[in-house]
Amino acid sequence: MIDRRALLVGGSVLAAGAASIATAAMRVPAASIRPLPLKDVRLTPSIWADAVEANRGYVMSLEADRLLHNFRKGAGLQPKGAIYAGWEDQSIAGHTLGHYMSALALLYAQTDDEAPRSRLRYVVSELAETQGAHGDGYVGGTTIERDGRTIDGKVAFEELRRRKISPNTTVLGGFNDSWVPLYTWHKVHAGVIDAIQIAGIREAEPVLRGMSDYMVAVFAPLSDAEVQTVLDQEFGGLNDSFANAFAVTGDDRYLIFAKRLRHRKVLDPLAAGHDELAGLHANTQIPKVIGLARLYELDGDPRDADAARFFHRTVTENHSYVIGGNSDRESFGTPRQLSTRVSDRTCEHCNTYNMLKLTRHLYGWQPRADLFDFYERAHLNHVMASQNPKTGAFVYYMPLSSGAKRTYSSPTDHFWCCVGSGMESHAKHGDSIYWEDGSTLYVNLFIPSRLDWTERGLQLEMHTQFPYGSTVKLVVSRPAKEPLAMALRVPAWAAGPSITINGAPTALTHRNGYAILARRWHAGDTIELSLPMTLKVEAMPDDPRLVAFRHGPVVLAADLGDETGVWHGIAPALLTRDAAAAVRAVEPERHVFAVSEAAPTAVTLRPFFDQYDQRTAVYFPLLDKPEWDALATAHAAAELERKEVERRTIDLLQPTDSAQERAHSLTSKDTEIWSYGGRGMRMAWYTPGSFVEASLKVEDGPMVLRALYWGEDVGQDFLIEVNSQILVREKRAVRPVKRFVAVEYALPLELTRGRERVRVRFTSAGSAASVYELRTVRPV
Repeated sequence: MIDRRALLVGGSVLAAGAASIATAAMRVPAASIRPLPLKDVRLTPSIWADAVEANRGYVMSLEADRLLHNFRKGAGLQPKGAIYAGWEDQSIAGHTLGHYMSALALLYAQTDDEAPRSRLRYVVSELAETQGAHGDGYVGGTTIERDGRTIDGKVAFEELRRRKISPNTTVLGGFNDSWVPLYTWHKVHAGVIDAIQIAGIREAEPVLRGMSDYMVAVFAPLSDAEVQTVLDQEFGGLNDSFANAFAVTGDDRYLIFAKRLRHRKVLDPLAAGHDELAGLHANTQIPKVIGLARLYELDGDPRDADAARFFHRTVTENHSYVIGGNSDRESFGTPRQLSTRVSDRTCEHCNTYNMLKLTRHLYGWQPRADLFDFYERAHLNHVMASQNPKTGAFVYYMPLSSGAKRTYSSPTDHFWCCVGSGMESHAKHGDSIYWEDGSTLYVNLFIPSRLDWTERGLQLEMHTQFPYGSTVKLVVSRPAKEPLAMALRVPAWAAGPSITINGAPTALTHRNGYAILARRWHAGDTIELSLPMTLKVEAMPDDPRLVAFRHGPVVLAADLGDETGVWHGIAPALLTRDAAAAVRAVEPERHVFAVSEAAPTAVTLRPFFDQYDQRTAVYFPLLDKPEWDALATAHAAAELERKEVERRTIDLLQPTDSAQERAHSLTSKDTEIWSYGGRGMRMAWYTPGSFVEASLKVEDGPMVLRALYWGEDVGQDFLIEVNSQILVREKRAVRPVKRFVAVEYALPLELTRGRERVRVRFTSAGSAASVYELRTVRPV
């Protein structure tokens, strides 16, 4: 018989509905430890509770019928709501619904609110209807752009069944003209599983079986070599969801299929202990490693555990930044070579969302406090920074470059992957606080909460101001039925930790990074854990003169204000070789410090995660005075050039500034908003015909259109049109440089004569067209 504890650990079984798991053959020992079900944990007032509430407001504001638009349309049914914009109106459409389903299930488990569960039950019924209309188990919301038409993405899967696997030429990833269709399928597949496992919606089980059977049948005719060709594209954690489909249904075919989805090119080197990640798309790899971890729990192949452990260690030690996130421009680089990869596009949220999932699996096999030291770092400094609690909006990349500012999603116009993973991340902040191994309660995160461990009869309350406080108080409100050990994580960052029980000092008995307290507990018993915080300097692994600061677990950043100001184009530096000595405590309980030996002026350090609307600096170069003087001279020259350009300027458009976009009547099709080098930009997507268009002022006489590009964005192919006439086809065939570069295009007089404004359009010709700044200027 299967051991249910092994089925639960590390996966998404966190609440009601776990009893629906079937029994199945299993060849691995039970997991050593599991998280307390999310339904047993309630958050009390804190920044985490605020994040859940902001997220609940956003998730419940979304209309299920709009997210279901393509699902119904592709099944020949009348849509009940207009399609959303952004990624939901592109060929990756449908992925959001999967995240949405998972988020609804998690919100129900985290808050006991029936409204998300009711909404989820409606989504399941709609999926069942669309599945019935297809008649073969298919459920999907993806589309294909082919011959100028938008058609249902099922075509790509049916072509795959016929062993047609053609590489895409106009969209990223995927096959047969579809944009990562297996990635999108995985999100919906996982959402249906969460509806069953977390929300206990039994009527989702036929939908799960139908989806699973369909995909197994699609792959059945393919040779192993053809499967590996398909797996070269991003397929999310499809091996993970099929492993969980086996756990739910007991159908061995799903386990066999999950094992068939082993991407050997990436996973075999990891199992052999080789780091060959450089150049790979980071978040394509993490979910498939989560799948290996889940397969190890179900099937016991030690290679899967070896690969998962090695990957986790490699990413956290060799590819991660101070906030715990990883990747730049979504890719891994050379191991421990991070100093030149600090930008506005570091640390995609999905990566950290998935690394925390992987951490939970590894911890379930062996409870080690250092795993939760990483979890805490990434959870507090990256995940909590990725949502604006005032609006519920999400960040895709977490910018770490100096002077950068976070770019947030809008409620209905983006639907990035990180909006989806953000909805999940901020629905479950209680899921990893408490763990148990049958005889010991492990306390891993210091998040104000109330635990009702029904199985053992224990009720416990955690009171703390963490991270704005160093004391954690645990109060037993109802004792366990039998004597019980408590294991409290003692973080590596804590300086001189101590514990009292009912006010009496207690010696620390350590085991694997935990303080172990074993006794019979009584109502009213109080444990106080003191975790003093100190300032630490953390240097880049490849550059000891590029440093960041932590106070306890909290990553600090310079507060550079909410406008560009003096910081534009110049990063604050420390004019010292002793970074720690340059920092003075101002309000340490709030993690506020002053740095006087900074240039061009003194800075104040505050927690990075909650500087939601500020420009920040996380990493600081340590410079000698002559080095700074050389930088200052170069900056002064650039300022003179900037002022000269300002003198020549007739009109200026800086995209992503809503007032400027309105003033210039900006319109677009299939665009994204991002930032780089501290500047916002609108990017016309890779699909030919995507565009950004705006109206700019002109005057009589010679005129020039001046466009600003990030110097590393080379090889891009796009059209610049003025008043519907092609001015130039720009291919950016130049040497890449790590700075902004301006290109000036002379405007023919016939395009401007007698006009007050012209319409300027940047149109994709198969590559992204990124618009950072447009000016009409007088020639030199």
